[in-house]
This record gives sequence, C-alpha cells and structure tokens, in this order.
Amino acid sequence: MKKLHAFSISLLLLKVSLIMCSLTDLSCFWRINNSEDHDRDLQSDCGFVLWLNEEPIEKRVYKEFADFRIPARRYEFFLVMFFATEEINKNPYLLPNMSLIFTMFLALCDDTLELLDKVYSEQKKCLKFMNYNCDIMPNCDVELTGPSWKASLKLTTYSKTTKVFFGPFNPNLSDHDQFPYIHQVATKDTHLSDGMVSLMLHFRWNWIGLVISDNDQSIQFLSDLREEMQMYEICLAFVNMIPETMQMYMTRAKIYDKQIMTSSAKVVIIYGEMNSTVEISFRRWGYLCAQRIWITTSQWDVIINKKDFTLDFFHGTVTFAHHHSEITVFRNFMETMNTTIYPVNISDSILVWNYFNCSISKNSNKMDHFTFNNTLEWLALHKYDIVLSEEGYNLYNAVYAVAHTYHELMLQQVESQKMAKPKGVFTDCQQVASLLKTRVFTNSVGELVNMSHRKNQCADYDIFIIWNFPQGLGLKVKIGSYFPCLPQSQQLHISEDLEWATGGTSVPSSMCSVTCTAGFRKIHQKETADCCFDCVQCPENEVSNETADMEQCVKCPDDKYANIEQTHCLQRAVSFLAYEDPLGLALACMALCFSAITVLVLVTFVKHKDTRIVKANNCILSYILLISLICCFLCSLLFIGRPNQATCILQQTTFGVFFTVAVSTVLAKTITVVMAFKLTTPGRRMRGMLASGAPNLVIPICTLIQLVLYGTWLVTSPPYIDRDIQSEHGKTIIICNKGSVIAFHFVLGYLGSLALGSFTVAFLARNLPDRFNEAKFLTFSMLVFCSVWITFLPVYHSTRGKVMVVVEVFSILASSAGLLGCIFVPKCYAILVRPDSNFIQKYKD
Repeated sequence: MKKLHAFSISLLLLKVSLIMCSLTDLSCFWRINNSEDHDRDLQSDCGFVLWLNEEPIEKRVYKEFADFRIPARRYEFFLVMFFATEEINKNPYLLPNMSLIFTMFLALCDDTLELLDKVYSEQKKCLKFMNYNCDIMPNCDVELTGPSWKASLKLTTYSKTTKVFFGPFNPNLSDHDQFPYIHQVATKDTHLSDGMVSLMLHFRWNWIGLVISDNDQSIQFLSDLREEMQMYEICLAFVNMIPETMQMYMTRAKIYDKQIMTSSAKVVIIYGEMNSTVEISFRRWGYLCAQRIWITTSQWDVIINKKDFTLDFFHGTVTFAHHHSEITVFRNFMETMNTTIYPVNISDSILVWNYFNCSISKNSNKMDHFTFNNTLEWLALHKYDIVLSEEGYNLYNAVYAVAHTYHELMLQQVESQKMAKPKGVFTDCQQVASLLKTRVFTNSVGELVNMSHRKNQCADYDIFIIWNFPQGLGLKVKIGSYFPCLPQSQQLHISEDLEWATGGTSVPSSMCSVTCTAGFRKIHQKETADCCFDCVQCPENEVSNETADMEQCVKCPDDKYANIEQTHCLQRAVSFLAYEDPLGLALACMALCFSAITVLVLVTFVKHKDTRIVKANNCILSYILLISLICCFLCSLLFIGRPNQATCILQQTTFGVFFTVAVSTVLAKTITVVMAFKLTTPGRRMRGMLASGAPNLVIPICTLIQLVLYGTWLVTSPPYIDRDIQSEHGKTIIICNKGSVIAFHFVLGYLGSLALGSFTVAFLARNLPDRFNEAKFLTFSMLVFCSVWITFLPVYHSTRGKVMVVVEVFSILASSAGLLGCIFVPKCYAILVRPDSNFIQKYKD
C-alpha cells in the first residue's frame, strides 16, 4: 500500500512538472516556437560559389551581401569564407595573379529551399542564377554546400556543376556512380560508436536511451552501436526511431515524449540531422524539462543553447567532434578585420560566436559566475579561444581544395597552351570534378587533406561538454579525447577535473539496477534486459569481492571460510577434541579414573581369590572381564588428541574388539550361572560341560566373529582422516571418518546382539536363589549397557564435529562404567565391607 501511495505521488509530481515546464500542447508548440525563432535557426544550410577573377584584387568591399540578412547561426560560414579567400589571395604561390572570389546561393543562406523550387519552376525566365546564363556556355565553377546533405542532393537535380559538401559525412553522397559531381570533405565517423561506448564504460553508464532518425544511416549507426554495447554488457533502455516526415511524427510525438520522460535512463544518445524531426523532438524535450545527459555529434552543439533553458532542467550535452588543430591566425583575423569591408557587425558576430562556438579557457572553467546580472558582464571577465566548429573547419579545407584544383587547372592550361579567355574560366565540368577528387595538400595548420580518401579509419575525436548557462549563454568545454587506433587502455582520455553543467563533479548515474556490492551476486530478472537484475547475498562460504556485479560467487577453499560480509575468505582454525580442551580433559580424566578403579577391583579380586564369593563368581571370567573393561576405558583415549591414520583405525578396532570380549565374557558368566544352578538336576553331561569350562568358549568364538567383521571393514573401506568445515563456523574440525558407515553399524549391531543375548539369558535366570543370584546383577548391567548404546545412536547421528566424538567417548565410558558398577561393586562391597556374608553353598555330588 505504501509503494502504491509513493507511486501515485511520483506520477502527480511528474504531471505537475510537465504543466509547469510547458503550457502549450503539441499542436501549437512549433507554431509558437517558430514565431520566436527570429533568426530562422531551424534552417542552417548555406551555399557558396567560388570562381576566379583575372585581375588580383587587394581590397574588396562585399556590397553584394548588403541586401541579405545573415542569420546568427551562419556567421561562422561567412567569416570562414572571408578569412580563407583573403588568406589564399595573399598567398603568392597559390593562384598567382588571380583572385578567388565567392558569392552565396540565392535563397539558400537567407531563406529556405522552397524558394529554389519556385525559382526553377519559372521555366520561361532566364535568370543568372548559380553560375548559369541562358545565352552562354555554363561555367563550371565549384559550389560549396552544407551542412545538410539534403540541400546538396536537391541542388544536384538543378545543376551538374562540381559541388563540395562541407557538412558531416553522409553515405548517401558517397556513391560517385550516382553523384559523380559531389565530393565530401568531412571524415567518416567510422569509430563514433566505439568512442561513445568507451565513454559509457568510463562513467559506468550501462542503461542508455537512443534517439535516431528513421533512415539508413541512423539504422547502420544503431547496428554498430548495439554490437559494441553487447560486448561490454551495456543495454538500450529504449530506441526512439523518429520518422522523417512531420505528419507521421506528429501522430507519435506524445509516445516519444512519454517514453523519454518515464524512462529511468539518464543518458540519451541523439543521432540524426539538424533541421529534422529529431531536432524538433530535442527542442520539445527541453521544454518538457527532460533532465538527461545528451551524447551526440558536433553538429548538435548549437541545439541546446536556448534562452529559456535553465540549469535545473539540464545536465549537459557531450559531443564528439573530429579532432583538428586550431587555426590560430583566424583569431587574429577576427580581432583585426575591417568592418567597413565586410557586411558583418563584428561586435554582434563575436557575441553570437561565443554563444555557439566559444571554448572557455582552462583557467576559468569553474562555474562561479552566476552572480553577474547579464551575459556581457560575465564575458568581459573571461578569456575565450575562438574555435572553429567541425563544419567551419571542413568549409575552410573545402575552400583550399577548390583553390588547389583551380591552380592545377590553370597549370594544365598553360602547359597545353590553351589558356581560356577570359582567364580562369573552366567549361569541362568532368575535368574539374576529376581533379578535385584527387587533390592532396597540407593545410595551414599542418594537417593532410586527401580528397580522394576521406574515410580515415583512425580519425581522432575531441570530446566536449556543453554548459548551458542562464541568459542563453552556451559554452563548449573540451573534456577529453578518443584515439581509436591506440591500444585499448590508451584510447580514451577524460579530464580529471571534469565539472558537469549542474555545477558538481560527481558523475550522474544511469543504470537499470543498482550495482551489487561485495558479498552479493546478481540474478537476472525474467523478460528484462541483461542490465536489469536483482542482488542476492552469496550462499554460505562463498564470497564476491573481486569485481562488482558478479554473476557467480566464488567458493572459499576448504581451509578457509567466508567472513560475515562474505567479501573475503579467512583462514580456518584447526580444531579437534584435544586434551587442552576442557571437555577433552574431563573425558580423559574420567577414562583414567575408571581405569584406575577397575585396576583396584582387579587387585581386590586377585588378593581375595581364595574367598568364597570370588570363587563362586568364576574368578577367571571375572579377571577377563575386568581386564577388558580396563582396555575399554583406555581405548577412549584414542579418540582424544589430533587424529592420524593409525589412531583412526585403532579407535574403532580396539573399541569393537574389547567391548566384544567384555560382552561375550558377561554372556559366558551368565551361561555359567545358569548351568551351575542346573546341577541340582541329575546328569553327567551338564556337569561335564561345566567342569570342562565349555561356557568360556563363547569368548573366543564371539571375538573371532568380530575380528572377521573388522577385517572385512578394514579391507573394503577403512576409517580415514577427514575434515569437517560445516559444524563450527570458521573452524576446520579434524575427525576420523568411519569409512564405511554400514560396517560401523554392523559392528554396533553385532555388539548389540551379544548384549541382548546376555540380557535375555540373565533375565530368564532372575528367579534363582537370592544369596547367589548373580543373574540379577548381570541383567541389570546388560540393561544399562543396552540403554547407553540405544541412546547413543540417535544422539550420535544428530550431532557433528567434535560433539560426535564426545558422544562416542561418553558412551564408551558410560557403558563400561555400567558393567563395572553393576557387576563388581556389590561383590567388592561384600568382600571389603561385609566379609561375614562371604560364604559358599556346598555342592553335593
């Protein structure tokens, strides 16, 4: 009932938080959002055309851009184009006596692609558009497009000129048979999934959400990621495959929202394109207060920088970007650029640059700045390194690739003496595309650019974290690197002083189940992912301490035992029934005392052997019985002390043989008493048997049978030294294992049958004359003997370890003392205390 109540409260809090975070429903969410998107940030594609001017231009004013409003997220592309073309034009060894000039595509950088369709639909109008002129041969100038591959693909249907795509690598554009005029400058993300999985392993995240576009590239990424995750037991909590069409997305948007808001996964991978339904979902989840760590690629750096985000709703975005060296001269260009030449408000562009692409210096990476009232006040107190985004760096390399291509074309024209007029005009588009594809050069930062092979298998990654501060300021901080071609232990490097966007240094957790601590093992739940499990304590004498989340506990060796926490195996103490133990000492003293008493009785009988009572009790049998009882008492000492193979064999052998002699002697005495009183009946045969000592033959016969039983036992399965680790916690008890339990019980059964026979014979003779009624004492002694050993069996089998030995020793002493006390104590009393009663009935022939 308490769990149900807590669950209801949780749902209520979630519902309240959703209401507080977003007061608009799905149908009007994007209408409101788009009205607030004054800079049309949802459309970030941009395109440029590069061509050559015959006369070198030292100073040029870009008036052609004055009529266009440059959106905030495209400042970088224009600044890169300004910088790269100016740098090339100042290089005397590249395109000498020529100027590299660029312009932007009409309606691409300041509008949406829908305008392209509108312009091209006017078939009857002749417009000078994108290097085309209705009256002259088209010029094969090179076009730069990006970062969306769809824009490049759409432009391909309108013109067959050579294009360089500077956005993220896309396999759809890598088919040169289908798209021979499109070239990509970006590096393929061959090891992106490996790097992301390495990051998860570093932070111990094994419960991950995934959001991808429903296209071939994303599905391939899902396949690679899932294969890598399975190797390291990382599970996908959910996979949101977002449809690319808005209409289909709108029908399932609430399902995606519910899935990501209710999932326990705190880390979510975003893989898809900007200007897509995936971006719409991402923005919407921000309004729904989705507190997650987002892992994505560098093209998503700018998505999270919304002015209405706060730190309470966001943990940070971790992005993977291809490593490239910093173009240091670009910072100087930004600081010294002449704003009268370029149609850019430099102060606004610097602020916007910091908003999207600035990287905070290491000396200022502590988030102690929330006391400032505005962004500019905080910016004035911190130093930034202006870092190009991955698309910006690709665009810079694309401009140089085109410049080197134009340079090679001009050299070929000079060699063939077929210089075009005007100079720098190229009409063979296939030749331009072929030369561009084979360009290999080193850029200004010393990195090799190879246009013929952009699938570098060992492309390194820089890992950044995005901090989204109040007042809409976003910072990108480098936290590590990933080097896929180094040994596995050296591939991932993460900063030790990593600080998350929430201001803390503790790593947020994203696990389906809490890690099983030492002493526990995990049991997987039915019909759930491998990462979801229950923790149960290790079985007895098993431990788990080497690694967390152990599938199986490790059993301790026999000479060790598990501690209470079941985390370590401790050395067992060796234990046995020693003479130093109080119980062992007491039993040993009892055995010696009874042996001494028996010796005294024997001495008494020997000393008074001529008395009537000793003679009447068959002194030979009495001597044999007393000696056997002495041996029975002493054999109990073999059970005390550290066992060895010899003592283990002697324990049962001496015990069985001496007790057999004792019981068979009692049986012989009983038979003798019965036969003595039968002498009153005439008959020479009975008298002859009694005179010849025939009853005494019972002793060797019974003993021989017992010896045969023992011989069979020792040959088939003799006793041996055994270690008991179950009886006492933390101790190894050394005991003598009986070997064959059946043989042991067979020996006891034989002794019991002898005792039962003696008891029966004595009981039948209980009514003999009272003065010499030896049968009563024998009956009582056998009754005590049988009672002791009948009690022994259940007690013996219900105990373990040293207690079993104690029970057996006590039974030996008790049964032997019973025989001694019941048979000989009355006689000693009569001999020593009542000598007047010491007489004998005379027999008549």
